[in-house]
Amino acid sequence: MSSLERSAEVFDALRQVFTCIDNTTLEGCDNRARVQTLCERSLKLQDQSLQIGHVAAVCVYPVFVRQARQLLSGSGIKVASVAGAFPSGQSPLPVKLQEIKYALDEGADEIDMVISRGSFLEGDYAKVFDEIAAIRSLVADRTLKVILETGELQSEANIAKASEIAIEAGADFIKTSTGKIAVSATLEAAKVMLESIKKHHDNTGKWVGFKAAGGISTPEEVLKYYQLAVSIVGKEQTTNQFFRIGASRLTDRLFSFLTE
Repeated sequence: MSSLERSAEVFDALRQVFTCIDNTTLEGCDNRARVQTLCERSLKLQDQSLQIGHVAAVCVYPVFVRQARQLLSGSGIKVASVAGAFPSGQSPLPVKLQEIKYALDEGADEIDMVISRGSFLEGDYAKVFDEIAAIRSLVADRTLKVILETGELQSEANIAKASEIAIEAGADFIKTSTGKIAVSATLEAAKVMLESIKKHHDNTGKWVGFKAAGGISTPEEVLKYYQLAVSIVGKEQTTNQFFRIGASRLTDRLFSFLTE
C-alpha cells in the first residue's frame, strides 16, 4: 500500500508518468518466455475508463527485439533496445556499431547506448563525442538515448560535462544509468542533467529528453523525479516525447496505485 496522498494532483501526475515508462527486462536470464510476459503485460496495463494510457516502450536486449516488435505490433508501444556494449561501454566502436545495426535491423524504434566512462574519466572527451556522433549517424531518424552512468562519473561537474557532450553529439535523450552498478539514478544527478537540458534549450531553442533509470521502484520515488523535471524544464516537457522512466518493478506497482 502506497503512503502517497491520493489527491487529484498526484493522480494526474502519475497517470502522466505511467505513459512515460520504458517497461524493461535486462537480465542475464532473459529468454523468449520472459519477453513474451513483459510484452503481454505491457499491452494489458492500460485503462481507458481511468484515462490511463499504455507505457511508452518496452526495453530489451537486441536478440529479443524482433519478438517484441511482433508482439507489440499496432499497439503504439515502442521497442527500445540497449546496444553498443551495454552496460560497460568497453568495446571498440566498430563492435558497438555492429551490435546497434543488428538491433535496428531487427526493428528497434529506439536505441539506449552507454558512453565510454573510462575514456571520459581520462579526459578524452573527443573520443566520447565522436562515438556518440557515429552512433547518432547510424541510428538516423530513430530515437537515441545516451546513458551517462552517473554513478561512475565521480562529480556533478563531470555529470554536467557528460550531459553537454551527449547533447552536442546528437542525443535525443540523456539517461542516468544502466541499473547495473551500485549507484544508479539519483535526484542529485537528475537535477544536473535537467539543468543541462534547460541550458541547451535556452541557448538553442531545442529540447532534449531526460530518462531516469536504475532502482526507481515505487510511486513515491518516481513522483519526485517527475516533480523535479517539472520544476526545471516545465510540465510541457514531461510527455513521453521528452521524459522517460526506465522501470521493471515500478510498472505494476504504479498501475496498482492508479487503479486500486
